[in-house]
Parts: sequence; C-alpha cells; structure tokens
Amino acid sequence: MEQDHVTVVGAGTMGAGIAQVFAQVGYRVDLVDLDDEILAGSRDRIERSVKKLASRGAIDPSRMDGILERIHTVRGLPNILPSFLVVEAVTESFDVKSDVFRRLDLAAPREAILTTNTSSLSVTGLASLTGRPERVMGTHFMNPPPLIDLVELVRGDMTGDDIYARMDVLVRRLGKQPVEVQDFPGLVSNRILMPMINEAIYAVMEGVASAEAIDMVMRAGLNHLMGPLHLADFIGLDVTLQVLENLYDGFSDPKYRPCPLLRRMVEAGYLGRKSGRGFFEYED
Repeated sequence: MEQDHVTVVGAGTMGAGIAQVFAQVGYRVDLVDLDDEILAGSRDRIERSVKKLASRGAIDPSRMDGILERIHTVRGLPNILPSFLVVEAVTESFDVKSDVFRRLDLAAPREAILTTNTSSLSVTGLASLTGRPERVMGTHFMNPPPLIDLVELVRGDMTGDDIYARMDVLVRRLGKQPVEVQDFPGLVSNRILMPMINEAIYAVMEGVASAEAIDMVMRAGLNHLMGPLHLADFIGLDVTLQVLENLYDGFSDPKYRPCPLLRRMVEAGYLGRKSGRGFFEYED
C-alpha cells in the first residue's frame, strides 16, 4: 500500500474533478470507471481544466504535464491494491453505491480508508456493508472540485477518530477547507440548497415568475452568485431530482417532495447544461 497513491471510483464530473485535485498536489491517481467513453471524456475534461487554470495563473504552466501524467484511467477495479485511500464518486443511488462499496471492501487493502462523495445518502449505511466500518467516512467535495474550497467531512456512526483526523489533515493538504458534519441526509449543503431549488421550480410551475426573473431576484436582490434555476441546470436536473428523492426518503418530510415539473423535465430529457436544455438553453 502506497501513501501517495489514491483511487477515485467513478469518472463523471465529480470523480474527474476530485482526481485532478489530488494530482495537483502530487498524488498519483487511478481514475476508475466501467465505461471507456466516460474515461476518455474525463481525461479530456481534466486536461481542459488544467489548461484553463494555468492560463489564469492558478497553476504554474510548467506543472501541467506532471499533473496529467499522475492521473491514470482504469477500466474496472483491478488496480486499487496500492492505494491507501479510495474515494467513491459514482451516481447518487444507494443501490449503486452499495454494490461499489461491497466490491471495494474485497479489493482494497485492509488498511485502506474508504470514503464516499455522497451528498445525501447514509455514510453509516454504506460503512455497514464493509468489514471495516471504522475506516469509512464521507468526503463531500463541492462541484467543481478544483475551484470550490469547501469539503464536508462526514462521520459515520462507526468512523474512527484517527481516520477522521487523518482525512482532516489530508483535505487541508489539498488546499481545501474541511468542515465537520454529522451523518444526516443532505448534510448541510444539500439539506438547505435543495429545498430552495425545489421551491424555485414550484414558482415556475405556478406561474409566479419566469425562470429568468426568479434567478434575477436571487442574484440582484439577495446577492447569490448564481440563481437557483441556473444552478439546478449546472448540477443536472436528473441529479437534483435524485438528491431530492433521497432527502424525501430519508426524512419522510413533504417539504423535500420533488416538484412535478422537475420530474416531467427529467422524463423529457431536459437535464440542464449537459443536455443543452433545462430551465435555460445552452449552445455548448
């Protein structure tokens, strides 16, 4: 097991961004997925991100090649044995994450730490599926990981104090600000954010105002950097719906019930920025 070797499982937007964050401070990273097309896309996304940061002076251009060379894309889970840390960043579904954690528990060294990037599911529930629940915790990076400083560190009911302390130090080494939160659905970020986005969607459905007007009120009137509907499009309306459903299931509270308009838009394939259309239209 190598202390400079990290495995990130799931090569979507979050997984690619997390891999980049680790590589930027010198870690070797295996970025794992089951889909070759997703892996190729993540590689391109990381390269574009690194070049953009270098053009803005956030990264020394002479370091670009080294960062990219430290990230290796891997299909499947065969090469995680050297890693001291595994970060799971697959889709926000308990069934999918459960399957991944069972596999990781068998494949990773017994001393390895397993973390999940979940923003709405039970860390304790995932930890209980392994033979090392004391070495499992949540590390919720914000989107996009290379740009957002905050990481929610989530203690499961069985997370060891030593493991939490190690991850706190590690997150600071990544140049991020850790904040301790307890294992509740939605943590702090999504427990507060998602009802706001959901209410904005209800306001559109009920004809209170247009999507443009609602976002303008929140930006110009309440000084938000991005309106809730643009933010939902950026997150992905399918992801927004999944997180709201997880909150609704976790709390059994009607305030988290997804707006019917959101559900219809997802069914229609209007997923936001990634599909080119959500509450707004996108050329790229």
